Amino acid sequence: AAGGAAGLSVVPSTARAAAEPPRPPQVSVGDTGITMSRVGQGTGVHGGNRQSNQTRMGFEKLVNLFRHSYDRGITFFDLADLYGTHVYFREALRSIPRDEVSILTKIWWRYDGKTTPKADPKCKDICATTLQRFRHELNTDYIDIVLLHCMQTPKWTEELEPYMDALSEAKEKKQVRAVGVSCHNFEALEVAAECPWVDIILARINPKGVKMDAATDKVVPVLKKAKENGKALLGMKIFGEGQLASEREACIKFAQNLGLLDAMTIGFEQPDQVDDVLKLIQQHPVA
Repeated sequence: AAGGAAGLSVVPSTARAAAEPPRPPQVSVGDTGITMSRVGQGTGVHGGNRQSNQTRMGFEKLVNLFRHSYDRGITFFDLADLYGTHVYFREALRSIPRDEVSILTKIWWRYDGKTTPKADPKCKDICATTLQRFRHELNTDYIDIVLLHCMQTPKWTEELEPYMDALSEAKEKKQVRAVGVSCHNFEALEVAAECPWVDIILARINPKGVKMDAATDKVVPVLKKAKENGKALLGMKIFGEGQLASEREACIKFAQNLGLLDAMTIGFEQPDQVDDVLKLIQQHPVA
């Protein structure tokens, strides 16, 4: 199943420190006007069918994890309809001020039927209704970032035009602040880098090419092109969905030194993991 956040293995107890870790930097996300923490709390580890490792923790544990992340200075929360995490974060918003966090979520348009050669025009109305449902599930008047989830073909701009139109209208109405895509295909990523409609790309990136759209040396030039074209870039699969967890310091150093990412999302599952990565962020500031 598609998951938009990189997994982590459990941080050994010997690595735990009593001292509170440093708070992450707050960053501006491209030209969107959105400000959020350099690192975000992902919720899509092994995500699919409206569940993920995070939701399988249950309400109490996941809401407490959201609260821990916020208390540590994380203000970027990466959700998705596919993960079923909206209602969990709504519960967290009972104690987390809405105007102090940036919410990213994603539309799993595959729920709506065939999209080839092009989605039915009625999908524009379906998308508008879906966005209304998202706001209801989150109990918010607006969502900071909404992405079309998991682009896997270079034809996505043709196939998903009704969804793009609905998102553009939602942006005009200030129901959504920025729009874009998450990519799981190299050609789809290339198209996103050139597409004027895209404000933000959620891209898979790490130093080893694990769980990425192509080898790192092929992906980086495309991300550079996207940046030149004014796109904001959010990194995911920073630890290769957990496969690089034992090399997480090298992965964080790579992401911080890349000079391309506005922020990154990591699928924390335990408070210790949040604290560990925040310390690495401090040790390896943006070059």
